[in-house]
Amino acid sequence: MIRWFEHRQVYAPSCAIEFTPTQEYEDVSFKASDGTNLHGWFFPGSTRRELVLLVFHGNGGNICHRLSFYDAWLELGVSVFTFDYRGYGQSEGTPSEAGTYLDGQAAHAWLRHRGFAVENVILLGKSLGGGIASEVALREKVGGLILQNTFSSVPDVGSELFPFLPVRLMGSIRYETVKKLPRIHVPVLVMHSRGDDFIRFSHAERNFATANEPKMLWEIYGNHNGTLEADRTHYLEGVETFLNRHVK
Repeated sequence: MIRWFEHRQVYAPSCAIEFTPTQEYEDVSFKASDGTNLHGWFFPGSTRRELVLLVFHGNGGNICHRLSFYDAWLELGVSVFTFDYRGYGQSEGTPSEAGTYLDGQAAHAWLRHRGFAVENVILLGKSLGGGIASEVALREKVGGLILQNTFSSVPDVGSELFPFLPVRLMGSIRYETVKKLPRIHVPVLVMHSRGDDFIRFSHAERNFATANEPKMLWEIYGNHNGTLEADRTHYLEGVETFLNRHVK
């Protein structure tokens, strides 16, 4: 029951694709190294189409629930590739920490096969996705890493949400972002809101403190899922500043 409860707290997938993009996009199918079939959407960019954001979404829903973010990122002229982890959306299988890492590597490999140079692949992980993107940044060559509303580790955030449980002793799902950042040697952008009602701002401060230079901390606004509604212009300014400053 402990394992069931832990899994339900970390992974909250939805299989139904309820919405589809209005912009030009390509429906993508690809495989992880263990044979799991995965699904994603690729959006070609405009003015900076050779630069691509590889998106790692949060723990709930699936890729169809982030349409407003795709719209926003495409305003920057870059390409965008978003995909579902195993067990999410139209991707097969059951989510797990090890499995999501393989899924991220498979998405990275798809972009390389598509012709993107590794220095032009920027990993962007939100919440749980930041924990996955951090591991992929260790395993693969990339041009940069963006952590948006990302925890320092699952045990850290779990102990805050469930202070009455010995989360650090019981937990088997780790996603220890803060321990991986000292070993990552690409530009890092940490984006977080003090109004985040799920993951405290202190997680961003710990992540930023342990990251290597060059790094950038950009405070955003709104609650955990309300960033664009709170201040879309300011959010995009942070991403664009990072790309202009650290990605050639």
